[in-house]
Amino acid sequence: MNLLIKGITAVLPEGGGYTTRVTDVYVGGGVILSVGAVPEGFCADKTISGGGKLLVQGLVNAHTHAYMSLFRGRADDLGFDDWLFRSILPMEQRLLPDDFYWGTLLGICEMIRSGATSFLDMHMMPEKCALAAKESGMRSVLSRGLVGESRLDKGGLRRIREAEADIEQFKGCEKLSFMLAPHAPYSCSPDFLEAVAETAKALDVGINIHLSESAREVRTSFVKHDLSPVALINKTGLFDLPCTAAHCVRLAGGDINILSEKGVSVVTCPVSNLKLGNGVAPVPELLQKGVTVALGTDGAASNNSLNMLRELSFLALIHKGVRRDPLCVTAHEALKIATLNGARALGLEKTGEIRVGFNADFAIMRLDTPAMNPPPVGISSLCYSDCSSSVETVIVGGEIIMENGCIKTIDEERVIFEAGRISGRLGSAQTL
Repeated sequence: MNLLIKGITAVLPEGGGYTTRVTDVYVGGGVILSVGAVPEGFCADKTISGGGKLLVQGLVNAHTHAYMSLFRGRADDLGFDDWLFRSILPMEQRLLPDDFYWGTLLGICEMIRSGATSFLDMHMMPEKCALAAKESGMRSVLSRGLVGESRLDKGGLRRIREAEADIEQFKGCEKLSFMLAPHAPYSCSPDFLEAVAETAKALDVGINIHLSESAREVRTSFVKHDLSPVALINKTGLFDLPCTAAHCVRLAGGDINILSEKGVSVVTCPVSNLKLGNGVAPVPELLQKGVTVALGTDGAASNNSLNMLRELSFLALIHKGVRRDPLCVTAHEALKIATLNGARALGLEKTGEIRVGFNADFAIMRLDTPAMNPPPVGISSLCYSDCSSSVETVIVGGEIIMENGCIKTIDEERVIFEAGRISGRLGSAQTL
């Protein structure tokens, strides 16, 4: 479909940052054909009037567990170990296969409504999560969570086979791609991690892993291996593959150099890390060393929200307060982290900017809401104003998946009903 977005205020790359200007954007074959000038022979199948609206490159949620939307509000105000081992993991064991499908769709609805067009998901149910992602129309990178006590661990090998089956079943789906997801250094033995690296290399896919998230993880790694979690993972060969490492809050001396030298993408999840009391990732230092830093929400079990605009705001604010430096992580830097950097971390080529030849992944926002006034609206409005309610239309690969506030690819009313039914079966929310 040829799409014309006419007379809209667009966020466009300029130098190392962004600028806004009123322009026309032409889309064909799922990509941006032109910004400004009419492409030769172009005939629009659909025209969107951009008057009073803002066109933003789609946000990229580079680390989440969409199915965990079913656990929202069920494990609040807990320490990390109690949250994970005594609350979340037992609840996961009570989920049925279809629950993962509905939970993933619920999370996707929330991401779409906050202007996200792509996400990297770590899940634990074959087929169901991929089906939900495919139906949604979002650009999705899926990774089956893997745990194993050794490279011969039967459960670990079964999970690897399930990941391979998903990759085979959904190959050729334009908006779906895959990684392997060894859960974390504390849930996977070093030789199992080596086996995962070998499998990923054979499949030609990247790695998605939790890394250096908590103080206990780091202490345990030094006691058992005399290495930091980062140094341990480097030793297994995982960093020799394209790798995204979520959290990286508790980095030891030399860790940042390893991440930089190996080209590892770090996904910071500021709200989840704050809520669980794990701390704040050293984003400024990572950026200074040339590490690609992306932005993720984590799951709604530890964040309560998959709202990427909310996460963007925390990213731009938390480091200013921690460093007592108002110039630390500017709005322009934060927007790049949440879009172009996220696309790079996910291995999505030509995605993350409004630029000719890039994928037509956009969010259209209303400018007539209180949070977006008075004019002029700049890049800082996206980071520092509560503009989530302004997201009106979302386009992925030239396909309109939400229009005028209505998600077209998902029966949102049914999803909410099914999520409520599942919640009732799980019982009342409890905290320890």
